[in-house]
Amino acid sequence: QVQVAESGGGLVQAGGSLRLSCAAAGPGRFFRTDAMGWYRQAPGKERELVATLTSRGRTDYADSVKVRFTISRDNAENTVLLQMNNLQPEDTGVYYCKAIVPTMETFREYWGQGTHVTISA
Repeated sequence: QVQVAESGGGLVQAGGSLRLSCAAAGPGRFFRTDAMGWYRQAPGKERELVATLTSRGRTDYADSVKVRFTISRDNAENTVLLQMNNLQPEDTGVYYCKAIVPTMETFREYWGQGTHVTISA
């Protein structure tokens, strides 16, 4: 059973910073993840990509966060961090972590429960 858990959300004022953390855990000593990433869903809107990072170091960011957010990961621990600086009210939403896990034949996606981020003006 693969589990994905996020932490680090909260309430900050505009211009502040938060760091989100996500850990993926699974069965077996050789459990590993491929890409891991962050998505967010603002009230009344669809879930959107924030940032992703593959196990080989390839990153992908939403244009709106490129110069403010940084994604990083620890492959050995199957964790991914999202450092968010200069937060703005439009960054408010529920932030979800996704882990791509290789199987014998393909890949599977696993999602965390989400962590709330609220930015006050």
